[in-house]
Amino acid sequence: MPVHEIIHIHAEAPAKPALGAPCNGCGVCCLAEPCPLGQVISRKRIGACDALRWDEQLSVYRCGAISDAAGVLGPRWRWAAPVLQRLARRWIAAGVGCDAHLKSERG
Repeated sequence: MPVHEIIHIHAEAPAKPALGAPCNGCGVCCLAEPCPLGQVISRKRIGACDALRWDEQLSVYRCGAISDAAGVLGPRWRWAAPVLQRLARRWIAAGVGCDAHLKSERG
């Protein structure tokens, strides 16, 4: 029996790309659950990643560990933002392609 989960996606977000296609910032994967890096940042294993950021100008979701590392880390750890940005690109496999085995339906 398939499991259905409702996630709330910004109305202007692009549709989820096909598995393996380039990431288009749809946010489906990060809204469904945080990746291993997101689990550390969010301190949770289920639900939307706390590092996920909506880019109003581009109408896409972005990983805050890359696009807003200082904001994700907060004032105490802001000094580590450049390191987090570099490592996050590798850890989240930026540019590798969509790996979300999820079916997305707009309602």
